[in-house]
Amino acid sequence: MGIAWVFPGQGSQKVGMAAGVLELPGAVERFAAASELLGRDLGAICAGEATGELSDLNDTRNTQPALFVLESLLVDGLRAQGRSADLVAGHSLGELVALYAAGVFDAATGLRLIKIRSELMAGAGGGAMTAVMGFDRGELDALVTATEGVVVANDNSSAQVVLSGSPEAVAKVSSGLTCKRAIPLAVSGAFHSPFMAEAAEAFAAELEAVPFADAAIAVLSNTDPSPETSGEALKARLRRQMTSGVRWRETMERLSADGIDTAVEIGPGAVLSGLIKRSCAGISTAQIGGAADLGL
Repeated sequence: MGIAWVFPGQGSQKVGMAAGVLELPGAVERFAAASELLGRDLGAICAGEATGELSDLNDTRNTQPALFVLESLLVDGLRAQGRSADLVAGHSLGELVALYAAGVFDAATGLRLIKIRSELMAGAGGGAMTAVMGFDRGELDALVTATEGVVVANDNSSAQVVLSGSPEAVAKVSSGLTCKRAIPLAVSGAFHSPFMAEAAEAFAAELEAVPFADAAIAVLSNTDPSPETSGEALKARLRRQMTSGVRWRETMERLSADGIDTAVEIGPGAVLSGLIKRSCAGISTAQIGGAADLGL
């Protein structure tokens, strides 16, 4: 038997999602610290009550800090109950929450890194992303290989990926691929692709000065979904994350291979739970999205 904690990333956010965690110990203080760091009221943004510039929860610069604060508070709630996991993994920004859950850095450090990451990613414009579902993997790989300027950014499952790159290249592959659906995503740039090279270089420079402790729980990283506890190795993996694809299909395969029979999705929604249910017959799922799910 084994338990994995998995943390969703951008796209799982929804207005009102913070209401379920505000009664948790330390929640008011963490939202206040995040708001001071960002220079805007993160709680009001989550509640849909903010106005003016940078008031939209779906702005990358708000989405990433909001999800980190919410998910890290839920981790604290689980820890307070004496609960732990055998493996942790996060999808895109969720990897930083996984590192927090594994004890690699504290919440203040994680929030500072998320602020820097979100601003760099928001500033790296000029690209596009499209989700495609229900396709032949061989045909997809051939089209991507033959088309310059496009990569598979999120390899979510055998039936779902996200393409990222130049608008022209992404459109060429998604229109040429025989698939059930192709949905352009409302994002500001080509995340998890070589288009993020400048942002990734700047983020790597910021990471240099940040100490990473060895993990108390093995982490499956987006760039290398094999269990790792070395702080330096986990930092090296995170450096590559912005320009590399999210290897979630392989992450799920690793959960099964390592004897995980329960995956607990910590955060809003059930996107990762759905992927695991459809891909891993032997793994049951659960969701922790608020204090009520913790029995509080």
